[in-house]
Amino acid sequence: MRIIITGASSGLGEALALHYATNENRLVLIARREDRLATVAQRCRDRGSEVETIVADVNDFERMRVIGNYLGEQPIDRIILNAGVSVGHGGGVTPFEDFHRVFKTNFLSVHALLEPIIPKLIEQRFGEIVFISSLASLFSMPTSIAYSSSKRALNAYAEGLHYQLKPYGITIMTIMPGFIDSEMTQKNRFKMPFLLSTDKGIERITHAIERKKIRYAFPFRFSLMIRILTLLPQPLRDKIVHFLNFKKGA
Repeated sequence: MRIIITGASSGLGEALALHYATNENRLVLIARREDRLATVAQRCRDRGSEVETIVADVNDFERMRVIGNYLGEQPIDRIILNAGVSVGHGGGVTPFEDFHRVFKTNFLSVHALLEPIIPKLIEQRFGEIVFISSLASLFSMPTSIAYSSSKRALNAYAEGLHYQLKPYGITIMTIMPGFIDSEMTQKNRFKMPFLLSTDKGIERITHAIERKKIRYAFPFRFSLMIRILTLLPQPLRDKIVHFLNFKKGA
């Protein structure tokens, strides 16, 4: 199975690469940090997997399009779009430069890579595209507007692709994790509800992928709380968000 993973040099991307590193899989790992990517690749090879690395910054859209054309020269079984950034949880107005960077990395880079790949998938009439989104896409807190907005845009993009590509036998999956212990979440300075270990998070993600879950949000209790919150009357919702924001220290 040929599996492509973006953001593979650390965090969830590294853990996903190691999970799929078997002698049955051929991995293509994409990340911008060459030294860390090389380390992850060697660990995957030690587990018996054939590994190709591509050093690239996903924010270089022209390079992403070139890479997309290159990747499409061979059949693609699964592509996991994991690369992402956050500007943290802070008060005040997010500077435009930070907002722009978050949207470039979390959303626009995805289409830059997929634009040349999608016609190849349609031609081969099989394949899976997995989007690593976030529970933050379901409800936007005032301290994470840029991140939540970028992930909600990603959800909408994935939803449209699902309907567009389903007739061609291509499966689109959107995975929406809560807090998972990783390089990104370790920067947070507040108590993260229902925090999962990296191993538990990867177990949930890969299980959802194997079951071809079109939309999968977890942990269940956390996602249920968010969905209930979105159904409450606006005045009550405002009070809850104000309280939670105050507890967070923003």
